Amino acid sequence: MLNVLFFARVREQLGRASLELSWPEEGLDLDTLQEQLCCEHGDGWREVLAQDNIIRAVNQVVVAGNTDLHDGDEVAFFPPVTGG
Repeated sequence: MLNVLFFARVREQLGRASLELSWPEEGLDLDTLQEQLCCEHGDGWREVLAQDNIIRAVNQVVVAGNTDLHDGDEVAFFPPVTGG
């Protein structure tokens, strides 16, 4: 099982805070999961999740690039952080 979380503006734009996904028979990586979510949920999700500056985290650690996922992982998507 994967727990996928969406925060702040990403949550608002997608209209949901989280998803629970069954673990696939074959392995899965972060890029593949992101593409799968975009394909399954349509262009609106692709517009939000495919932004160049989206922040992704696995098990509460920000990931810069692709990484393998494992059964039980928590994946989170955040909008870019701004400050002032």
